[in-house]
Amino acid sequence: MPTIFTKIAKGEIPSYKVAENDDFYAFLDINPLTQGHTLVIPKNVENDYIFNLDDDTYLGLCAFAKKVAKALKAAVPCKRIGVAVLGMEVPHVHIHLVPLQTEQDLDFRKKKLELTPEEFSRTAAAILEEYEKL
Repeated sequence: MPTIFTKIAKGEIPSYKVAENDDFYAFLDINPLTQGHTLVIPKNVENDYIFNLDDDTYLGLCAFAKKVAKALKAAVPCKRIGVAVLGMEVPHVHIHLVPLQTEQDLDFRKKKLELTPEEFSRTAAAILEEYEKL
């Protein structure tokens, strides 16, 4: 059975896309820690543990995430982009990219931001615009 992230990458479930290529997809987390909190996933591999990926997929995912992080930092004011790989909630490898002002911004126990659909759309469009410049 396809994961929710596979369905998102295939367009079966709507998302706020920020970047995409043939193998990877990046979209805004709908329960963000900070504005611009992005998830990066492989499109064609359903695996729930990043270190079980084959080397090409792992390296490609990391390179794609790096490019998305550069676009994210250009689009969302922050000191840096935090990175987390947990893999506990959704059984599909994903990398969290979180715009940070402080280390506490990467605390997954804290209350999530509540953004309007318009705020999500504006943020996604700004990140996608920066991504397309790279």
